[in-house]
Amino acid sequence: MPDIRNPSSDEQAALKRAIYDKLHPRRRKFIDRIGYDSWDPFQKPNDPLDLRTDATNRTASQLLASFQRETSCVHGAEYGKGALECALGIVKREEKYKGVMDFCLWYHRILQKEGHV
Repeated sequence: MPDIRNPSSDEQAALKRAIYDKLHPRRRKFIDRIGYDSWDPFQKPNDPLDLRTDATNRTASQLLASFQRETSCVHGAEYGKGALECALGIVKREEKYKGVMDFCLWYHRILQKEGHV
């Protein structure tokens, strides 16, 4: 039996033919359409997606989960959508959400100064 991890070109061609022969006819039709010679059953897998993180090295879902854990108040669906939108915007470093964050911090300071919080 040929070594699958490191086949020679003859072994690779034989292995390719064996794989093709064992395929379902519908899958073979797809391979025939792209061309048997163009088909590479031995191609390397794609690299995993680059996970985007914020300045604290958290993903948007991690930020949202932490936020929900720390703010135990029950809110509606719109509240959750807004929090998710902000988390995604911050992780993507979108200017709009930097402005939202800065405004909210500024407004919170005003509320504290005037004794509303």
